[in-house]
Formats: sequence, structure tokens, C-alpha cells
Amino acid sequence: MSNFVFNTPAFQQQDPRNVATYPGAPQQPGQQGQYAPPPPPGAAGQTAAFQQAGINAAAQANLEGMYAAPAAGAIETDRMTVEDTIWKTAGLFGILLVAAAVGWVWTVAGSAAGQANLTPWIVGALGGFVLAMVVIFTSRKKVRPALIFAYAAFEGLFVGGISAFFEMVYPGVVMQATLATVAVVGVTLALFASGKVRASAKMTKIFMIAMFGYMAFSILNLILMWTGVNDNAWGLRGSVEIAGIPLGVIIGVFVVFLAAYSLVMDFDSIQQGVRNGAPRKYGWMGAFGIMVTVVWLYVEILRILAILRGND
Repeated sequence: MSNFVFNTPAFQQQDPRNVATYPGAPQQPGQQGQYAPPPPPGAAGQTAAFQQAGINAAAQANLEGMYAAPAAGAIETDRMTVEDTIWKTAGLFGILLVAAAVGWVWTVAGSAAGQANLTPWIVGALGGFVLAMVVIFTSRKKVRPALIFAYAAFEGLFVGGISAFFEMVYPGVVMQATLATVAVVGVTLALFASGKVRASAKMTKIFMIAMFGYMAFSILNLILMWTGVNDNAWGLRGSVEIAGIPLGVIIGVFVVFLAAYSLVMDFDSIQQGVRNGAPRKYGWMGAFGIMVTVVWLYVEILRILAILRGND
């Protein structure tokens, strides 16, 4: 097999003049019997040096061309990349923000009649939950970006509706929750990028146990509120205090740490997908996971701030 350096036009094309005068080459018509004078002393060494210099120059030019060529992206390779997943995530959050603006206006429009319109909040929450379950349990067979787009839209209605409602009750709380969410996401991403925080099997097991415990508490709290056993607006979160601190704040801070670790798991899953050469379509699942976690984090922080403001 020939060296790749020689697979260039410079080494594939031959000059007829060189062929005609090269020793042992076929003679052109009318050249039979002509005597080729021997090369002068030292000419063979100089010729070899020139040839080697030409080979080195061609190799250098070939390598420079390879390095200068743009790297193959996700579209060319049809493989998952971090950059492509970032763009997908940005697109989903763009849809969420547009839908959130619609949910905000929709909610505030109802306040003119003396009561906020909770329709976008309820529709967004129910639609987002159903679509999230469908995406999660069907993604192993087929990734459907259209369902993920729809999920982002419903989550936007939910986020816009709940944000507008809390802003009317506690002015300024939405900006505080947004800044706190951005801060937590930024710190988590920085720690993960620096290698100081990584997902582990032990921590993931603890995370799952804590999540089941939190879900059980949330269901119990809702039952107590719906049945009238606890008439506090926040249920056990607002009626129970530990050392003068509402239980909802203590649990909320704990849940913020859970959400931050969930982000670490999302980042780690994306990194593993890229490393294992996963198909490009799974970038949508990485973006979907980040969106779910960020919305969860925002709602928890919003609730913590609302509980604190309500106790003032």
C-alpha cells in the first residue's frame, strides 16, 4: 500500500520530458540509439535530496490542508455532539419563553375582572405532565422531537401562568426566582465543567431514594389540603415550623440541591452520549432533560420565596 502522502496530484502526474530522459525509460520515436551522457559526479545525491525535499513539502502541505479543513459536525456525522445539543436546548427554551409570555398575558388578562385566570397554569401543568410521560416512556423506541416541542409549549404556559399569579401576589418574586435559578444552573455547570462535581452510582442511588421520599411527602401534603385537614395555603409546608423556619423552606432548600444534582446527571448523560457516538436525534433527549430539571428548579425556588414573603 502506498503512503497517503503520494496520493496527491503532485505525485500522480508525470512530466513527459522527465519520462523521456529517465534512464531505462522507453525511448521516443527517433531516439533509438542515442547516447544519454552519464550524470556528473554528485548529481545523483542532489537529485535524491531534491526528491526528498519535494516529498517533505508535499507532506507538510497535505497536513496543513487537513488541519485547516473544518471539523465534521453533527449534521455530517449524524452523531450527537455537545454543540448540537446546546442549540437544541436553546431552541426549546425559546419556545418555552414565547409560550410563557402567552401564559403571562392570559393570566393577567383575567385579573381585570378581579381574579387571575388560572387556565394557562392548569392546562400547561396537565399537558406538560402527560407529554413528559409519553416522551420518557417511548423514547427508547423512537425519539419524537414534535412531542418535545409540544412539551416546551405546555411548560411555557405553566411557567407563565404560575409566574404571573405569584407576581400579582408577591411583586418582584419572579425576578428573584429567575436570578436564583440562573445562578444555580451556572454554578452547577461550572463545577461540572471543571470536573469537581460528577455523577456517581452511590450519589444517584441516594438521589433516587430522596426523590421518592419527596414525592411521598408532596402527595400526602396535597391530600391533606384537598380534604381540608390542613387549611394552610401551603399545607404542611407553611403550617409546620422547625426552629422558627417554615418546613416548606427547609424542604425547598433540600429539593434545590436535588435539582442541582439532577442537572449534573443531565450533563453527564449528554457527555456519555457524545463519547459513545450516540445518534444525533438523542440530543433532543438531552435538551428535554435539561428543560425538565430547570423548570422544576425554578418552581421550587419560586415557592421558597413565596413562603418566605408570606411569613413577613
